[in-house]
Formats: sequence, C-alpha cells, structure tokens
Amino acid sequence: MPQEILLPVTDPRIVTELDALAKRYRGAAGPVMQVLGFIGGSAETLLNRLPAPVRSGLEGATERALTTALGAASRSRHVVGDRPDWVNRALTTAMGAAGGFGGLAGSAAELPFTVTMLLRAIQGIAVEHGFDPDSEEVRIECLRVFASAGPLEKDDGTDMGFFAAKMTVTGQGLNRLVAKVAPKLAAVLGQKLAAQTAPVLGAVAGAAVNYAFTSYYQEVAHVHFGLKRLAVDSREDEGLLREELVARMTRR
Repeated sequence: MPQEILLPVTDPRIVTELDALAKRYRGAAGPVMQVLGFIGGSAETLLNRLPAPVRSGLEGATERALTTALGAASRSRHVVGDRPDWVNRALTTAMGAAGGFGGLAGSAAELPFTVTMLLRAIQGIAVEHGFDPDSEEVRIECLRVFASAGPLEKDDGTDMGFFAAKMTVTGQGLNRLVAKVAPKLAAVLGQKLAAQTAPVLGAVAGAAVNYAFTSYYQEVAHVHFGLKRLAVDSREDEGLLREELVARMTRR
C-alpha cells in the first residue's frame, strides 16, 4: 500500500499559529538560563556538584516521584480546582525556597512535591486547551511533556517525535512510559537540585530555580496541547503539523 504523502501546510491562519508555538517553545528555557547566570552555574557542571550517591539514586527516585505524582495530581483535581499559571509558579517557588533553605537534604525532600505540582500544572493546561486530564490518553500526554528536552539541553526537535509515539493506553503502558521518561527527567532534576543548593544563596536559589523550571514546563505544555488543539480545530493531520512545528523550532 503506497505511503500517504502529506502536503505542506499553506493555510495562513495555521501557519501563523505554528509560528507562534515555535517562538514560544524556543523561548521556554530563557528564565532557566537567566537563573544559571545568577547563581554562576552551567549545564555541564551542575550534576558534578552532587554527591555520587545522590547522582546514582536520581533515576529511581524520579521514577517513584512520577508514579506517585500521577495519582496525587489527578486526585487533587477533585479537591482543589485548576489554578492560573502564575499561581502554580508561586506555589512551586515557595516550595523551592523551603527546599533551598534546607540545603541538599531539604531540596531532595521537596523534589516529589514539586514534580506533583508540575504535573498538576500541566494537567491544568490540558484543560485550558479543551482536553480531559482524567482520561488515560490525556494523562499519558501530560507525562510526555516531561519527555521534552530539558531546559538546559539544546533541542533539535527530535523530542517532539517522541510525543507522536503510539502507546497502548493501559496501566501497563503508562508504567512503561514512566520508565522511559524517568532517565531523561532524572538528569533535569539533578541539575535543578544542584542549582538550588548553590552555596550561600540557599532559599533564594531554590525559589529562583523552581520558578524557572515551572515556567519552562508550563510553556512546553502550552506548545504540546496547543498543537493538539490546532490539529482538532483545523482538521489537519497532527503528524504533519508536528513536522511543520519542528521545522520552525529548529529554524534560525
């Protein structure tokens, strides 16, 4: 059976929206890089600041935090309503300040709560774009936002392809996705841990890092679900729109 040929998008309205999403994605890591300049760190050196036992345990801790966050974030939606982006940033900023004040131990203890808050914020953005976060399919889409290149990595657009991967929507499929996302997110969270325990700065660094990381994942979520909403509204093939978006994201 011949492969379907997808023609380039030419609708001016869709092109404009894709350009806006690409611009939003490219600017997502800006606040994080500003914080790194503030604390005098770099993506290459941050992880090396962590003690070896902490580095070796990050992946397992991240997988456990993600699994716990998936349940906790969904349950909390039935108790506390979705909040604006700025409220979620304020809450995670406060958590980061408390964690940073307690040094590495405090930051490590704060980590699962921040992951839950981030996931809850992503779910709220899914709702904003017209999707139901209580559905298994959208829960997986929320988790996939964490699979984007971290804010300290150079993104060539290939992670957007991971968003397109089809996976059986079952508890087992969700567990496989958690296991796949955890190593990438562990590296990101390790950099976050090291940054927010910057000597002397303590709570200030913790607050700034959490604010910046929350802003990053909120922006990525807006791009991810904005693209899906655009596909629904325009009735264009989502894979084609994603290819067009990746081309714009990597264009300089």
